[in-house]
Amino acid sequence: MFVFNAEQPMEDLGSGVRRKILAHGGQMMGVEVHFDKDAVGAMHSHPHEQLTYVLSGAFRFTIGDETKIVKAGDTLYKQPNVMHGCVCLEPGVLLDTFTPQRQDFLKS
Repeated sequence: MFVFNAEQPMEDLGSGVRRKILAHGGQMMGVEVHFDKDAVGAMHSHPHEQLTYVLSGAFRFTIGDETKIVKAGDTLYKQPNVMHGCVCLEPGVLLDTFTPQRQDFLKS
């Protein structure tokens, strides 16, 4: 499967956050998330494992009860059902990989 970024629609989630679903199938999914400065990824949890790679920008991320500043090139791992969220400190883009897929992100 080939997925060309320019051909994927961007979904506006509001409050300075936009999401683009990339490749997905089987048990994996890739998602690009764009943040404006000061945009918030609200604290939440889900039953999926998640890797987040910071493509650009800077973020203050909380995973569980630990908070750190991350920048381009940094990677975060989120265990299933662990609370996590972020605040964007500099406009940036995250690449999230989920397993299993986030069915809630896919439109019927």
